[in-house]
Amino acid sequence: MADLSARDVERAKFAFSIYDFDGNETVDAFYLGDCLRALNLNPTLAQIEKLGGTKKKNEKKLKVEEFLPIFSQVKKEKDHGTLEDFIECMKLYDKSENGTMMLAELNHILLALGEKLEDSQVDSIFKECMDPEDDEGNIPYTPFLQKLIAGPYPEEA
Repeated sequence: MADLSARDVERAKFAFSIYDFDGNETVDAFYLGDCLRALNLNPTLAQIEKLGGTKKKNEKKLKVEEFLPIFSQVKKEKDHGTLEDFIECMKLYDKSENGTMMLAELNHILLALGEKLEDSQVDSIFKECMDPEDDEGNIPYTPFLQKLIAGPYPEEA
């Protein structure tokens, strides 16, 4: 790919190889989003579907030659939030202006807004990324966001 550096191609091929579970140089399109996220990209579920990802396993297989243009396209898109962007959003819920928000509000946000998560997904994220809540039910949101962005991401149940 002319618009990907040699290092990007190498990284993409490595990530692709990790999701080549059968060792036949293909990746199930069901894992397209996971593979892109392993490359520090954050495509939405709608983007993944538009790019050829599937909701069920074994519907479609991708070869690395098909994956590289997808990687390149997602990499070019600039609509990715940064830690600072997410912190600014959380400040909207910081009633005391002390870097904390109610855990119940964060739970509601993840379950009900945007690309809604399932209860089990939220539980996994909280288990991996959440500091203990204080006596008033608040959590510090900056460490939570740092851990969430850094990964690794918990496996779905």
